[in-house]
Amino acid sequence: MQDKKGDAAASANKKNPKKANLLDHGSIKHLLDESVSEIVTSKGYTEDVRLSNIRLLLGIVIITIALFAQFYNKKFPDNRNFLLGCIVLYIIFNAILQVIVYTKEKNAILFTYPPAGSFNSTGLVVSSKLPRFSDMYTLTIASADPQSISAKSPVELTKSVTQWFTKDGVLVEGLFWKDVEALIFDYAKENKKSK
Repeated sequence: MQDKKGDAAASANKKNPKKANLLDHGSIKHLLDESVSEIVTSKGYTEDVRLSNIRLLLGIVIITIALFAQFYNKKFPDNRNFLLGCIVLYIIFNAILQVIVYTKEKNAILFTYPPAGSFNSTGLVVSSKLPRFSDMYTLTIASADPQSISAKSPVELTKSVTQWFTKDGVLVEGLFWKDVEALIFDYAKENKKSK
């Protein structure tokens, strides 16, 4: 009985493997993106959530406009101008939100501040692509502020996801970790080369 408890405790202490449904493209990309974020932040980069906060604020404004339009205390013929104003504001704020998504976010999965103690004045933008019906995962690390003096050229890694998953869909974290770390190192080396 004691041995069973010891075995159960040992297995509970082991880290649960990260597993994806290999038939689900979104599941694979989500798991890889989540792992990339974890690896980059473990290297001393702090996540910059300002853009996410702006998107959330715009979403709250859009929902508030919709709620005002829905629950305004006058009936339809009397509130026509108010509803038209709400519709116009709803469209404007949604357009602003879409412009932010298409111009700033693109395929980004993580924005960071520069690491503490670094002479670099810009953080990173980590983005990824996994085209539909393809097994080629592309990971790109670039400067968060391309116009900055300390901005360097982006580095990219393209590799088949079959290199990082077992046939059961378990992510081989050691191999994936090495590849992402090598890409971060290449970006840091690029910074040092150009100084």
